[in-house]
Amino acid sequence: MKLHDLRPNPGAKKKKTRIGRGIAAGGGKTSGRGTKGQGARSGPNKGLYFEGGQLPLARRLPFKRGFNNIFRIEYQEVNLDALAERFESGATVTPASLAERGLIRDAGQPVVVLGRGELDKPLTVQAHRFSSAAQQKIEAAGGKVETLKLALTGALATVKKLRKEQLAALKSRQQAG
Repeated sequence: MKLHDLRPNPGAKKKKTRIGRGIAAGGGKTSGRGTKGQGARSGPNKGLYFEGGQLPLARRLPFKRGFNNIFRIEYQEVNLDALAERFESGATVTPASLAERGLIRDAGQPVVVLGRGELDKPLTVQAHRFSSAAQQKIEAAGGKVETLKLALTGALATVKKLRKEQLAALKSRQQAG
């Protein structure tokens, strides 16, 4: 067998139906498109994702194109190894002291303590949130964990930024009440 002997199987290659060439040709008049309607018209139809006017799936589901949760609270992260490095034994760690030592950017924003590293000295750590590993390690070293209450929660924490004076007044009202 040589290359010029190769042929497709019988019936594998069919002639294309020529539509719109009269009744005798078999695809005359409406040319297989039916009578009237969207599919009978020329030009592109509505496409793959069109659902007959119903709101398409891609628009019904926000995660398909990205989603911003307005209730998300951005925490500043601090690990135990950084605390062990920068604080003496028996010190009280507050968001203000963390900002002084350059571990966080803003003392007014929420802080979370994470459990990377080891802690070998007792510290009193005040933060808005602790990972379970961090809490266990701090208490195992003889320290104390104090959870601070968030000044603002929900959408207010991310959307409405308060001035420092307003935030201080809000904190003092919470502590008094």
